[in-house]
Amino acid sequence: MRFLLDAEQRDFARSLDALLTAAGTPAVVRSWAAGDTEPGRALWTRLAEVGVFALAVPERYAGVGTLPVELAVAFEGLGRHAVPGPLAETVAAAALLDRLGDATTAAAWLPGIAAGKVVASLCPVSPDRPYALDADTADAVFVVEGDTLRLAEAHGPVQRSLDPARRPARPLGGTVLARGPAVAVAAAHATEVAALTTAAQALGLGRALLERTVAYARQRKQFGAAIGSFQAVKHRLADTLIALEFAQPLIHAAALALERADAGRGRDIAAAKVTACEAAYAAARTALQVHGALGYTEQLDLSLWIRKARALRTSWGTPAACRSRVLAP
Repeated sequence: MRFLLDAEQRDFARSLDALLTAAGTPAVVRSWAAGDTEPGRALWTRLAEVGVFALAVPERYAGVGTLPVELAVAFEGLGRHAVPGPLAETVAAAALLDRLGDATTAAAWLPGIAAGKVVASLCPVSPDRPYALDADTADAVFVVEGDTLRLAEAHGPVQRSLDPARRPARPLGGTVLARGPAVAVAAAHATEVAALTTAAQALGLGRALLERTVAYARQRKQFGAAIGSFQAVKHRLADTLIALEFAQPLIHAAALALERADAGRGRDIAAAKVTACEAAYAAARTALQVHGALGYTEQLDLSLWIRKARALRTSWGTPAACRSRVLAP
């Protein structure tokens, strides 16, 4: 099946790309990693102005409706430019609050998320996931434990991450917002939204890595010839491109399945997540191989994309967990 974006979706992608290109995101990422979130919050506001976060918020709460396909388009652009912050976590929190069925809680937070005034983080607590992303920066950290939803009141020390722009911390204490089966149902939906948007981020990031690597292979010379003319390098770049191209229709199919609430959407999202993240991780490995020792230097912007590829690979579903879901009877 071939998935084609309509003209409005393509225009949205182009305008978002132009905004992020002009924003100079590498400097924003480095500031965020150092704990200076002011440039990142300013960029967050600009993203909200073009409607990125409103795509996850219903119209009755000042959004434009829950639009998974448009969200996937937006998050591919965010990944391409390595935008920092709890992006997937914010739209997942919006999805949870919308599905929870508590109009008071939804009205308290969703308009702010849509307008970019609220940076949120969502943390479904489990033994292997005790941390919330950017808990030190977020305006609201929503924690799900079993059938209980609470709003954290504090956080522990910020932990080191493979991606320095990802700042995990353990959420502490807080006010209980809801209890009961509805919390688990809403959290499951929010997890699907987070996995889908993470997959889209990974796809955009992988494409950016490939573009930068191809450009470098064309200009770097060895033995009197551009290394991009060497067969081994050509094959590696071609394999990376094929993997990324294969991931894109899976993401679009998963977005459509989520929009239609298809019964098999969980399996579709898991397939998209593992395929896109593995493709991005392969793109990062290819970038390192082609750039050589230069690719390891933190001063090179490429390192920001390489580190994020590895972090996204295990966020909101490890490769093993996603494969298990796809293969489950």
